[in-house]
Amino acid sequence: MVHTRIRWVLVAAVVLSGAMASTGNASANVIMTATPARARATHVSWRQFHGQASHKGLNPFEDTVGMNNVTNLSLTWSGFGDTSQFGVVYRSSPAIAGGFAYFGDGAGVLYAFAANGCGQSFCLPAWKAPLRQSIFNSPAVSNGVVYVGTASSQGRLWAFDAAGCGSSVCTTPRWRSIHVSITDSSPTVSGGVVYVGSFAGGVYAFDAAGCGAPTDCAPLWVGQTGGEVLNSPAVAGGMVFAGSGDGKLYAFDAAGCGSTTCQPLWTGTVGSAIFSSSAAVSNGVVYIGSFYDGKLNAFDAHGCGAATCLPQWTGDAGTYVDSSPAVAGGRVYVGSGEAQLKVFAAAGCGQASCPPLWVGFGPGSQATMESPPMVANGVVYVGENNGRVYAFDAKGCGHFVCSRVWEHITQDPLVNSSPVMVNGTLYVSGTNFSETPELFVFKLAA
Repeated sequence: MVHTRIRWVLVAAVVLSGAMASTGNASANVIMTATPARARATHVSWRQFHGQASHKGLNPFEDTVGMNNVTNLSLTWSGFGDTSQFGVVYRSSPAIAGGFAYFGDGAGVLYAFAANGCGQSFCLPAWKAPLRQSIFNSPAVSNGVVYVGTASSQGRLWAFDAAGCGSSVCTTPRWRSIHVSITDSSPTVSGGVVYVGSFAGGVYAFDAAGCGAPTDCAPLWVGQTGGEVLNSPAVAGGMVFAGSGDGKLYAFDAAGCGSTTCQPLWTGTVGSAIFSSSAAVSNGVVYIGSFYDGKLNAFDAHGCGAATCLPQWTGDAGTYVDSSPAVAGGRVYVGSGEAQLKVFAAAGCGQASCPPLWVGFGPGSQATMESPPMVANGVVYVGENNGRVYAFDAKGCGHFVCSRVWEHITQDPLVNSSPVMVNGTLYVSGTNFSETPELFVFKLAA
């Protein structure tokens, strides 16, 4: 059975590869940073996919927008990239750091917009880097460097100065890796190392500072997997967790193994392939979705004392799961192929298989919910592939089916990036009429 989303990604990557030649932190595990409470409203960063290396998808510092006023969110300005037939934004969620908002598009352009806009309702990027191969992952920012991967067999991990190059178009990276086929796997930065998955299989660990040369930097080590790794590696407790298309969760030592090729410390077996669902680690538990069986899987992060482990419990998420879970307030939130936000107790239900505590449901035409939800100040934000972005009360509504408390209808039929709420501002990356990359930026109405 061929996963249609993967087929689409590979076709786009191959087309771009053939049409264009390849161009030439606050702590070890917490990349989201903030200053003390009295000043934090202007100093929160969301430096990589789902905010931090553990991928919990939680912004605990948000104190401007909450359930008391989220309904007043209004589109304040939009950032527009280059219009092209490959301009679709696919799974590239915004990173917000150092005064910029970063994301990429299917044409292979990395964009950096001024995070506070340009004083107008329509803004152009502060700078961009044309990498000429599709970007289907979220950038990561650390120590003045922005990292992003490109797709196809000629793909690479790229590292640019996060502030740009002094020009509106940047073509010279600080460094780039050897060829690594990076599709949906967003780079994760932790402890001076950049971890990323490959469609050819394996988890690659690169020195975040590069290799002393601008091109063809080799990894420090590669963690072996039995299938493709399309999700973003999560780092917590000295371990790296990544799912694979062979239906396994892999746990590696984050420091490597003293060799260029490493075997996992342990593997977890799930009921079907793991594609774009990235692991989230919280309170010693690893949560990850499996695609065809539609399950949320919960593993002990320390393993089970054996080489192969089974989940502590699974959650029934419906048709399929290609969304990454977010963990906050004792709950796990994940999108499903049933066009619903599924919400589970983070501790499980005392049984091997658990039903959702409640589900979030939006109006209008229904489509799959592949967007990774994120949580901030009691609100869950998530996109749906019907052109909508939703906000739900993170506590639920007292019923099994809960309606959204806020929504915005975009001009993008495919909203599968993760929304980002920081500093009282909601950022959503998408595509205007399937051809123009767009950054949607919302603030409270005056």
